[in-house]
Amino acid sequence: MLSNRNPLVLIGTYTEREESKSEGIYVYRMDPSSGQLSYETVIRDMPNVSYMAVHPQTGSFYTVSETEEFEGKPGGGVNVLSRDPAGNFTVLSKQSSGGVDPAYISVEPTGRFAFVANYTSGSVAVLPIDSDGRLRPATDVIQHVGCSVHPERQNGPHPHCVMPDPANRFVIAVDLGLDKLLIYRLDFEAGKLQKHGEVEVDACAGPRHLVFSSNGQFAYLLNELNSTLIAYQYDAILGVFTRLQTVSTLPDDFSGENYCSDLHLSLDEKHLYISNRRHDSLVCFKVHTGSGELTYQSHIPSYGREPRIFAIDPSGRFIVAVHQKSRNAVVYRIDPETANLSHTGYEVQVDMPVHVLIVQA
Repeated sequence: MLSNRNPLVLIGTYTEREESKSEGIYVYRMDPSSGQLSYETVIRDMPNVSYMAVHPQTGSFYTVSETEEFEGKPGGGVNVLSRDPAGNFTVLSKQSSGGVDPAYISVEPTGRFAFVANYTSGSVAVLPIDSDGRLRPATDVIQHVGCSVHPERQNGPHPHCVMPDPANRFVIAVDLGLDKLLIYRLDFEAGKLQKHGEVEVDACAGPRHLVFSSNGQFAYLLNELNSTLIAYQYDAILGVFTRLQTVSTLPDDFSGENYCSDLHLSLDEKHLYISNRRHDSLVCFKVHTGSGELTYQSHIPSYGREPRIFAIDPSGRFIVAVHQKSRNAVVYRIDPETANLSHTGYEVQVDMPVHVLIVQA
């Protein structure tokens, strides 16, 4: 029987696409033994929620609305949601994201600032957070400049991810349009980003998402356009990335079009999972302790068309991936011995899902 202690699964959707019938963020409960999802509610008036994050202290939810207009003004938006003991969601505040089509949001460990990547307008923004979790207007918006080689996807800057490093010394912006990582220092007093350095990625790689090991020694970059994964050694004192290895996310016998979408380390950080769109698969890599390097281990079909974001549940036993094209969320089991994935047989139909967040209620 499901209880209020069972993990919450929040699924963000595109509500304003022409073919969409979605109403907002869909909320499910996960059975902690089987992984089965049961519908709980929908949070309406949440347009185009393409990414979500949780405040490390208050537990409030921060969501981006990937739009060209928000609350009657040009640009995208950021929403703050709280949840009371009865399970009701309340909108605490809304703010402009500082640019068009925000695609990513993160909250730094002290809980004082949120960082937003505005994909279409090519900027990253800093939004202060009050003690009650509400957002204030952006104190800094950094406009990226330049382009790379892909004539359509890289004709200008397109940051797809922005996040603090584990030491909270630097903020890293992953720019798909520039084929670069841009490294900033955060001035906590002024709420401003100060340019520290940058890392060039292979031409037409299209860097999309980044994840750090919890000890801050290693970082893994997923490249959307050339379907590769780069392992870096990371110097948290100097804010320097040193490339260790580049591996393909695709099997040798696959020659079709593919776009990578998301990556996550397992809870014990001994394995790394990524999702492929068009190849429509989830891939498991082994992470070598000490060196941080990767070895391909296994992959399975995603049981849907074009998996976008996926999430690992708090117990580390299940993964949920959402598929925008087939409009379903699929649950996979993580083998406790091998870390390989298998299909649980459980899935739910959701219109135009693009993000999933799993939290312990």
